[in-house]
Parts: sequence; structure tokens; C-alpha cells
Amino acid sequence: MDWMDGTVLAIRDALAAGQVSSSGLAEQWIARTQQSERLNAYVAFDADELRRQAQAADARLAAGERLPLLGVPIALKDNIDALGFACGNGTRALHGHPAKRDAVLVQRLRAAGALIPGKAGMHELAFGVTSNNAVTGAIRNPWHPEHSPGGSSGGSGAVVAAGLAPAAIGTDTGGSVRIPAAFCGIAGFRPSLGRGSSAGVAPIAAKRDVAGPLAHSVADLALLDSVLTEDWTPLPEMALRGLRLGVPDVFWQGLTPEVEAVAQAALAQLREAGVVLVPMRFEGLDRLDAQANFAEVLFEFQRDMPRYLQERGASVDFAEMLAQVGSPDVRELLHGLRAGAAITQDGLRLAERGREQLQASYRAAFAAADVAAVVFPTVPCTAPRIGEDDEIRIQGRSLPLFPAITRNTDPGSHAGLPGLSMPVGVSQGLPVGMEIDGLPGTDKQVLAIGMALERVWPRQPLPAALRASWQAA
Repeated sequence: MDWMDGTVLAIRDALAAGQVSSSGLAEQWIARTQQSERLNAYVAFDADELRRQAQAADARLAAGERLPLLGVPIALKDNIDALGFACGNGTRALHGHPAKRDAVLVQRLRAAGALIPGKAGMHELAFGVTSNNAVTGAIRNPWHPEHSPGGSSGGSGAVVAAGLAPAAIGTDTGGSVRIPAAFCGIAGFRPSLGRGSSAGVAPIAAKRDVAGPLAHSVADLALLDSVLTEDWTPLPEMALRGLRLGVPDVFWQGLTPEVEAVAQAALAQLREAGVVLVPMRFEGLDRLDAQANFAEVLFEFQRDMPRYLQERGASVDFAEMLAQVGSPDVRELLHGLRAGAAITQDGLRLAERGREQLQASYRAAFAAADVAAVVFPTVPCTAPRIGEDDEIRIQGRSLPLFPAITRNTDPGSHAGLPGLSMPVGVSQGLPVGMEIDGLPGTDKQVLAIGMALERVWPRQPLPAALRASWQAA
């Protein structure tokens, strides 16, 4: 078996059974990473440190020690503090600055036996969906190197899809784990708000930020979720026949023909498996989502980022960091903060009311339809080309790219829902993802549904010919 493209669970079990060594696999991951530099998936990768960690894991395995991730490498997004690596948050002012301590989630990964091979690239300051970063370079999609891997956790998605590590951890404020998962043909999970710790993770918005895993299977996501949250409650049993899933009309509108065809085929597979698909209407969802507006994000970023910089002993302050932003889209987005604009209390109160009403709308819609979760295309389009960062054409209309790509992921982010993106097919050489959202706190149920759905939506392996086309000789 080619363990390089295996799941976390398969690799972990093979290591425990002595079928392969962590050191032997590490050499293969190192070679593949060096051959895949064109993708620009990592901003930092330490081959010697990976070898050291792998050797230590082999010794522990030989001594009979067994841990949930012992000997398995897990990559980290570049906004997560990890000892031994810089944490640049994708921006010039912090690029190359070493972390002074592990983020809490990294402590938990190491305690579970995980190896940390490097830091995956990202959209600058996590404020974007393309990972076309003017500071560290554009990250490329392993399915088509001229296309975006999504963002802001684009490097995390590319690392996993390219087989440079079996899993990675990203962060998600408005879709930044699920969008790269959809664009890169892998699985990605956004937990309920507050389920895990954000200590040691560069902040954007405390009421929306979460860290979540990306991997090849939902079973891997479930394992990583347990490690990250220290919640080892077993997943509930989930049968597909009779399972009621909502199909919200608002998330099925305005899709590209490519996504529409693959997504409808995925729904047909669910019907054949006995899933009951329930049409749902979300009255006023767009209005409520807009009311829980971006002003709150900027307010929390302006409040929390200076504290983060101070706590990690950064050599720059908030104003200096903003002044050095290199990506034009992020510079434009943060222009008001650089100019000293204040976010009004009225705007914040409006956003808070909007979020409360959005959460109430979800609860009411779920109850009225009597569904366990809702299902819809993660993103209305497939991955755009690198450099097409401002607009995208959908159904003959030119739309601003950022809101178009986050249209389906954003409302659930505002409401603090758990969201799972799963690959369901490929159109014109680019993957399509479907999302399963549940109500806050139903993370285990959402993951259980995803594991059941993998029986009808199997993983989408990257064709070997594609890898050969971008790997160095």
C-alpha cells in the first residue's frame, strides 16, 4: 500500500502494527515536499526536525507506547504558534518571527504523539479566500496549479491534497477551512464556536474564529476533533435510511453549471441511499447574515490583535503591522483601520442582534423541518484562477469574488454552527464540495452523518498524472 496518500487512521494503525516506520515515511514525505515546491504549500518546512521527531516516535512505538497520533505528521497553518517554527500569519511584519510557546491546540497534538513537519501558507492575515499572498507568494491548487486552493487556509488544503502530510490544521472565520477543503477535493471541519481553544492562534474575530482539521476522510476529522477538543465521546450511530437532511433553497441558488450538476448528482445518491431530503426556506437569511456585519470583525480584530502582538513579544505594534501589509485586497479591506476609523457601538449592537436572530432562524427552520442537519454546495463555484482575485462570473453575472465564494459558508460561521465540507465529485478537472451544517453543539452528530455519507460520497484521490505534472524531476 502507498501509505503516502493514506488516511491518518490507516497510517497510525500501520505504525502501531510495525508495518512501516515513522522515519521511513518521513523520508518519503520530505522527498515529496521537496519535489512539490511549485505548489508553495508550505512557508516553513524543517526536514531535519521532522526526522528527529520521527525517530523519537519510532523509539516510543518500539517501547510499546500507543497514542492517537503517534508518529503521524500534522501540518499547521502559519497563524498557529508552534515552538521551533516561525509564526508569520502570512504577513511581512511577522514573517520569520519565532513562536515563544505552543498554541494550546499544538500542545494537544504533541501530547497525542503527532509530528509537526511545518507551517502551511495562508491568505495574508487570514483576510481572504484565494491564498494569493503578495508577501509569501501564491499557493497553488494540486488539482490545477494555475488555480487557487481557496483560503484563507489554502496551504493547509494544498498540503493534504498533494499528499505532503495526511492532515493539517487550519482556521475558519467565514469559511477558511471549508472553502480550501472544497477546492482541493478533501474533507474539512469547522467546529462549533468555542468548542476548542484559540489560545496561541492569531485572532481575527473572537465571535467567529475557530481552528479545525483538514484530512482525507471524515473519520480522520473526527479523530483530530477529539484530540483538539479533548472530547472523546464516541460518535453516535448513524444510518442513512430515514435520515432527514434539509435542502435550504437559499444555498442552492446562483450556482455555476459545473457545481450545480455535481451537487444534484450527489443529492440523487443520497435519495438512492434512503436519505429523506426536506426542502427548506430560510426567510430573511441574507438580511440577517448581512446585519451580523463585517464591522464587528474589524472591531474585534482591532481589539484583539494588539494584545496578541504584545503577548508574543512582537517587534512591531498593530499600526506598524498594518502599514506593512503587502496583499492589495487585504490592504484595501483594512484601509479604514489604518486611517484610524472607529467602529460605532450602534454598529456593534446591530451586528449582535443580527447574530442572535440568525441563530434563532436556524433553530426555527431545523425544528419546523425536523431535520438533523442541512446539506448544500460548500462554494457556488469551483476554484478560480490565480490572479482573478476581484470578480468571478456566475450565471453570466460578474460578482465580487470574496462575498460570492463565502456566500454559503458565511451564515453558519456567524451563527457558530459546526460545518463539514466533503468532496462529492470533479467538474472540468476541479473538485466540488458539499457541506453538512448542524445546530451549535451537534458536532459529533455532524461528523457521524459525514462518516455515513462517505459510503455514498467516497474520497476523491488526486490522479497520479496530475502529481507528476507539477512535481520536480
